[in-house]
Amino acid sequence: DAGGAPGRDFAAERAQAGVNVFDALVAHVGALQQAGKRVLLASYSVGARERLSIVLADHGLSRQSMVETWRDAEALPKRIIGLAVLGIENGFETGSLAVIGEQDVLGDRLVRRARRTRRAENFLREVASLSAGDLVVHIDHGVGRYEGLQTLDVGGAPHDCLMLTYQGGDKLYLPVENIELLSRYGSDESDAALDRLGSSAWQARKARAKKRILEMAGDLIRIAAQRAIRHVEPLMPPQGGYDEFCARFPYEETEDQENAIQDALEDLKAGRPMDRLVCGDVGFGKTEVALRAAFVAVMDGKQVAVVAPTTVLARQHATTFANRFRGFPVRIGQLSRFVGTKEAAETRKGLAAGTIDIVVGTHAVLSKTVEFKRLGLIVVDEEQHFGVKHKERLKQLRADLHVLTLTATPIPRTLQLALAGVRDLSIIATPPVDRLAIRTFVLPFDPVVMREAILREHYRGGQVFYVCPRISDLPDALAFLKEAVPEVRTAVAHGQMAAGALDDVMQAFYDRRYDVLLCTTIIESGLDIPTANTMIVHRADMFGLAQLYQLRGRIGRSKARAFAYLTLTPRRQLTPSAEKRLRVLQTLDSLGAGFTLASHDLDIRGAGNLLGEEQSGHVREVGLELYQEMLEEAVTTLKAGGQAEEGEEQWSPQIGIGAAVLIPESYVGDLDARLGLYQRLAAMEDPMEIEAFAAELIDRFGRLPPETENLLAIVGLKRLCRIAGIEKVDAGPKGVTLTFRAGQFANPAGLVAFINARRHEVKLRPADNKLVYMQAWATPHDRLKGTATVIRSLADLIPEAEAA
Repeated sequence: DAGGAPGRDFAAERAQAGVNVFDALVAHVGALQQAGKRVLLASYSVGARERLSIVLADHGLSRQSMVETWRDAEALPKRIIGLAVLGIENGFETGSLAVIGEQDVLGDRLVRRARRTRRAENFLREVASLSAGDLVVHIDHGVGRYEGLQTLDVGGAPHDCLMLTYQGGDKLYLPVENIELLSRYGSDESDAALDRLGSSAWQARKARAKKRILEMAGDLIRIAAQRAIRHVEPLMPPQGGYDEFCARFPYEETEDQENAIQDALEDLKAGRPMDRLVCGDVGFGKTEVALRAAFVAVMDGKQVAVVAPTTVLARQHATTFANRFRGFPVRIGQLSRFVGTKEAAETRKGLAAGTIDIVVGTHAVLSKTVEFKRLGLIVVDEEQHFGVKHKERLKQLRADLHVLTLTATPIPRTLQLALAGVRDLSIIATPPVDRLAIRTFVLPFDPVVMREAILREHYRGGQVFYVCPRISDLPDALAFLKEAVPEVRTAVAHGQMAAGALDDVMQAFYDRRYDVLLCTTIIESGLDIPTANTMIVHRADMFGLAQLYQLRGRIGRSKARAFAYLTLTPRRQLTPSAEKRLRVLQTLDSLGAGFTLASHDLDIRGAGNLLGEEQSGHVREVGLELYQEMLEEAVTTLKAGGQAEEGEEQWSPQIGIGAAVLIPESYVGDLDARLGLYQRLAAMEDPMEIEAFAAELIDRFGRLPPETENLLAIVGLKRLCRIAGIEKVDAGPKGVTLTFRAGQFANPAGLVAFINARRHEVKLRPADNKLVYMQAWATPHDRLKGTATVIRSLADLIPEAEAA
């Protein structure tokens, strides 16, 4: 209503008066109703409306009605509050109606559209794409080199195969439908040696690795089991108060964020110690998960410790917690080198006495001089920055405690534990509203380009981070900036500065009194300066992958496009590892790539020994992906109560029908896209999943060619072959020959009955136990259909327990 008067800003009034916003709202609604006006509260979404309804009822406004149209609003009885879903920012008043917007009550909010999210395993599948020259591991033949995709003539018909080379130049051609037998080697390839085809060395090495992995999985399961059997008091969200706390969150939660929050709350309710890893990109809302878990713990009488890797990030968290808990009976303390001796002593005293509910700080929180009266939850932010001693101290503390770890780029060992199912994992992959991906450039250092980049940011009203790997690099960089870009004001910050001086510099940069912050990696964790949207990294090859990613995360935290320049020393040869790191970072410029990057880091560095400090681990024995599969399999077996024995080898049936089996180049022109489709298809077993994949192909590329229809049919047959234990299928115009795995069938009596019922068509060759089914099949379609019927009949003979 353009003629209406503006409504009141309760958020501003609350800040000035320090009163509870809902108490102010109740008083205002009462005054409006006394004045004879109908009152309508507008929320952004149905969920927000329901939450607001609960909070209002808790504050005495229980006479409510859900309103769907303006006519309903005008017909409201004057003593009943209307609740509607309306996309308005601020309320207004007309002659007989007062509309109060959710933003008037709770402060500024941002709303984002719902987005489709990707599952965690899909991130790994994207990382697992192959490039020619990559080292790969064949489950039966060991380490070889992938040389590309080749189309061979098999049985008189074209068939796509992956060409692998082994020691001595031996070649192996793997049919695309059996691609799941391959995994990337993945660890540091400089240490790898190709295996010899037909040699027993690979099988012996794999058996050794499997035995050690089973032992390690047993230790991991014991650790997890010890936590699982420990009973802790369940922590429940307080009725009403929790909704009021959630309502203060100034954004609409993404689906990922809601799932992560729900996961954490379920862990707290479960009655056993939580050990959850929340992986989400910088600025994607991990802190909100911690805030809500902390609220539940504190309101249930427990103390919470929030541990951050740097003093700057600890201060930022302390401010965030103080703002969100304002108005609740919660005392928050700080422990870091920015805190004075007197205040630190009072905080330690308060924690021991139980008068301080939440402490936010650096590793000082983990000191043995800090005692808690009733510690219930530890929140660890970016654990990759904590040293071995700090982690050992955490292990001592965490026996009967809930632990919530937040990270954008988990260290390989942590990611490995989560993927193996020992630690719980929640992924937040949805970006904040209006966030743009950061443009990343890897280039030799060029003074002219650097000057242009700094001035471009300066003239659009922004600020610049100039990051050096060592403190000794700062004086030369400062001299360069003064000479090349005299127009800008530069401040210097590094970790060896006095706490007060560093705090002053950071605050001055935050207040925009400087245009460029020349610094070391002290800004790496969590610093939030929305106006800083250009970063120059000096000697980028000296940083680790996760470190570069964290640094880059300091920019691009607003609606402005951000630019990162990773500079290198001109004409200096990079190490293969550094080159790979920079190439990965340059390609990962999409939002939410932190989990993908962590997977790459796991790939480049290896997972390390999960139970010790040795970083090489067992990965080099068998390659990263096979190691991962073996560990997951061992953990699953032991979790299910199985013994640490040799499990059955992974195998894939070979199916030949004398027909073309491929995705033609004329259908999908891009080689990488074709290979990616083959990888996805090889992992499928469910007929519904294969059907959905076929529908996707038709949608993306058009009608399926006959060769691709054959491929999909063969992939569908693989599941039946596994059930029936059929290792090889050779079909032709006169019938099909089936080779059983190890020459055995799981139901011999059933097989005899099958043969007797078809004695004129079927026979079992005594020499090699192969089953021969004789039938005239003129076309590939007939062969596929007939072969499928035979194999399905055999699969039906297998008892359900055996098939599973």
